[in-house]
Amino acid sequence: MKTVIGIVSICALLFTGCKKSDKAIYSGTITIDNVLYGTGPYYAKGFSVPSGTLVSTLNNPLDVMTILEDHDVDFNVRKLYFSTSNYKNSFALYGSYNNESEAIQAFRNLKDFNVPTFSELADDIKPYQVWLYKTSAGYFAKIRVIGTLTEKRDNMVFPYAECTFEWVYQPDGSTTFP
Repeated sequence: MKTVIGIVSICALLFTGCKKSDKAIYSGTITIDNVLYGTGPYYAKGFSVPSGTLVSTLNNPLDVMTILEDHDVDFNVRKLYFSTSNYKNSFALYGSYNNESEAIQAFRNLKDFNVPTFSELADDIKPYQVWLYKTSAGYFAKIRVIGTLTEKRDNMVFPYAECTFEWVYQPDGSTTFP
């Protein structure tokens, strides 16, 4: 009986054990927002471009994109913008398009590019835009803005903002996307 229990236990551990995936994430679709967490110091959850995951901004990690809003005195949102924590100019607008299908086509066709002049912020984020992002190490990503949302929320002292986007990261440092 002890032998059977031992074998069953070993099999259970083998089949239900944790599996670590070391495979990097180089593309996908994600939503980020401007919700703050903590009790002080406060932090947000931003998009880590090199890892392809949401991470805390608490320790000001490099290459993490956040979405921020600019509002008037009545808390009406004037515009949205991406910011990053790598202390370099990291954003370049590749193009703005009239509709989703045009933006998707431009994003898919963006296989290679000449390095443009990058800015500190991705200013005035809107759906149907394609942006280029440059990391602190000089690697590139392309970003297609799918949608944005802003609204006033009772539990927030500033307007809520979110952005959903598709992205592709080029980890070899070239200007050619897979």
